[in-house]
Order: sequence, then structure tokens, then C-alpha cells
Amino acid sequence: MSVLRYMAMVLFAITLVSCHHEGGKQLSGDLVSIPKSAQGNSDKQAVIQFDKSEFDFGKILQGEVVSYTFHFTNIGDAPLLITSVEKSCGCTASEYTREPIAPGKKGEIKITYDSKGHHGFQSKSLVVNANTNPSQTIIRIKAEVRTPDQL
Repeated sequence: MSVLRYMAMVLFAITLVSCHHEGGKQLSGDLVSIPKSAQGNSDKQAVIQFDKSEFDFGKILQGEVVSYTFHFTNIGDAPLLITSVEKSCGCTASEYTREPIAPGKKGEIKITYDSKGHHGFQSKSLVVNANTNPSQTIIRIKAEVRTPDQL
């Protein structure tokens, strides 16, 4: 067995253990540094394609908590694994498909935005880290937060 194939199998095993251990924690970013190593076959690649990469909540009342679910498809020919979703603000939270997504299958990322303490136009970027090339994809949410006196 080649060293590269052995290393890929070890990384995959670690990933599986990490996915099921303390579900709320992020996976190691090592997989996204070398995306092809996560599949064990350097000829195949996972490709993430979002139905929509930006969502506008429109006008919302200050203090309102709103959510949107981004849907995506793995249009590549290797399993897709999201390792983390980085937030640009503590006012956002994310939940995402944690198991590998087979080629042709769909997954989702739910983003929740808490407008407490915010006002005016808000635009938040989130970085999706995965075993794709490039390893990072940006999705965005927007809203116009209004105070009660602006209604």
C-alpha cells in the first residue's frame, strides 16, 4: 500500500471519529489544506454548488432572530465533507450537514442571525471550509434592521 493511500485512510478515519465525537466541535482544518487527500484518490474531487449563495431577509425588527437554510449539491465525483463554517460576527450561528455528501447528493447549511443590538443595513459573510478546490466558499446574509420607531 502506498504511503499516500495509507495517509489518506488515516485522515479519513480521524475525520470519522472527529465527526462523531462531541458533535458541536469543528473538525480539523487539515483536510481543507490538502483537499484531495481526504478522498484517497487524487483524480477525484468534491465540488460544492449552492442553489443560492446570498440571502436577503429584507426589513426586520431589531431583536428579531431569523434563519435561512442554504441548500447545496455535490456536483463533483468524490464525497464532500464540510469541516467548518466560519462566522464574521457572533450574531450568527450555523448548523450544517456533518456527514460526507456523496456525488450528486444534497446537503444544507442553516444560518441563524440575531439582530439584537444591530440597526441599519447588515451584511454578514460566512466562510464554508470543505474538501473542495478552492477549499473555501463564501455565503452571505443581509438584512435591514429597523428599530420600533422606524416602523
